[in-house]
Amino acid sequence: MPHTSLNTPLGVLSLFEEEGALVAIEWGRASGEDTTPLLEKTRAQLDAYFDSALTSFDLPLRPEGTPFQRSVWNFLRRIPRGETVSYGHLANALNTGPRAVAGACGRNPIPIIIPCHRVVGANRLLGGYSGGDGAATKEALLRLEGALEPAKPDFQHHNP
Repeated sequence: MPHTSLNTPLGVLSLFEEEGALVAIEWGRASGEDTTPLLEKTRAQLDAYFDSALTSFDLPLRPEGTPFQRSVWNFLRRIPRGETVSYGHLANALNTGPRAVAGACGRNPIPIIIPCHRVVGANRLLGGYSGGDGAATKEALLRLEGALEPAKPDFQHHNP
């Protein structure tokens, strides 16, 4: 399967293509490299995303999952950069429960481009994230997109 890896501010990502569509993004470096024009286009769009120069992706995607998972992922792709929705809101829109939505988010094979990081818990609590360093990666993505306030300095550890 054609694949390539790229360095990002959140670590190395590996991109995988099958039959002319992006099928997976995995955290970490995949061995070997067999890039294609689509993988290079994906790399360029991710670079622009991390530079805050891209607000939406324009790539052919083919995530493998159940019909329910794909319905969740299709909904996620409509959440604009810089915005979040709650698991409960998404569950209501899809006539299901928040845990089912969370499960589908956790199985998202194309993170960042299918923005499962934009789904948060009640009262805007972040909830979990299955990629990178977990919730810290989710928080970093939301900060990059302007969906969270910048971190406040922690002065507790400084001596006067």
